[in-house]
Amino acid sequence: MTEKNFIVPASEFNTQIAGSVNAKSPSNIALVKYWGKTSPQIPTNPSISYTLTQSFTETQLNFAPKKAEFSNISVRLNGEEQPNFVPKIQQFFDRIHAYAPYLQDFDFEIITSNSFPHSSGIASSASGMSALAKCLLLLEEKMLFFVENPLQRASFMARLGSGSACRSLYPGLVAWGKSSFLPQSSDLFAVPVDTKIHPIFTQFEDTILLIHEGSKSVSSTVGHQLMNGHPYAAKRFDEAKQNIGKLLEILQNGDLESFGNLCEHEALSLHAVMLMSKPPYILMMPNTIAVINKIWEFRKETNLPLFFTLDAGANIHLLYPTNEKEKIRDYIEKELLTYCQNGKAIYDFVNFENL
Repeated sequence: MTEKNFIVPASEFNTQIAGSVNAKSPSNIALVKYWGKTSPQIPTNPSISYTLTQSFTETQLNFAPKKAEFSNISVRLNGEEQPNFVPKIQQFFDRIHAYAPYLQDFDFEIITSNSFPHSSGIASSASGMSALAKCLLLLEEKMLFFVENPLQRASFMARLGSGSACRSLYPGLVAWGKSSFLPQSSDLFAVPVDTKIHPIFTQFEDTILLIHEGSKSVSSTVGHQLMNGHPYAAKRFDEAKQNIGKLLEILQNGDLESFGNLCEHEALSLHAVMLMSKPPYILMMPNTIAVINKIWEFRKETNLPLFFTLDAGANIHLLYPTNEKEKIRDYIEKELLTYCQNGKAIYDFVNFENL
């Protein structure tokens, strides 16, 4: 499958329509991280993520034939006009123009809302761009254009808006990036992990501790760019590629301890390369470090399978099997919420059902 397979001539679409479509898409949390990419939105190493449930974006796309020479785009997030979001949407539309040439024929109003704080280390771009990609597929259906594999097409387009967004189109465990361990994998779109998964990993919790709810000091876009010429980039990419194979083996055999060790190592490796970038930067907060130490102490004292991972931000994703939820939730609420901004957390879980 190449990019040419997704190119569609403008004549395939009936653009003399107006209306509205709606879609909902979740965020995801990467277990094996990718950090660094080449143009156009190609990952420097493969990744595997869990698709979440409670952390999602809902988007309404209103469309009508354009009234002027150039298309007009407006964006509302959580009820407020967001003109600063328009350039990113326009960049996304420009990137997918060859695959969705009808975009130049419409005016668009995008009305969107998140179930979680924006720009806080939860992948709002993943859920937001995947929801928008779903809306575009629904718009294409209204224009009487149908494809054999709509989720693959949506994943392909979502990737060009936000790399991790391509993984949010599928439930469960999802891979993006070509890997020798996954013959069906691709750099162009995400695929469900079709390995037989041990039952323990299909019922898993993700409690997101909101250590910091504000915007990050360094955006993910800038962070990816700083991997270009990074002194440890090649080593990091190679390690992540090998960790795909290790994780797939763990997912089959149900080894919780190895799962936790790998997830935590991946998270700390991600933040380690940030520290070694030029210029260096730190996205963790003091309370992030404090919670990590508390988790290690708790695990040593109780032998309960409570693990952590981090995205590109200060917030901590606490990973643990659902069958241990009662005991671990009690500890979270008594000992860890105090480290959160305003004592807030999101109690999420992995979604293996159809989205």
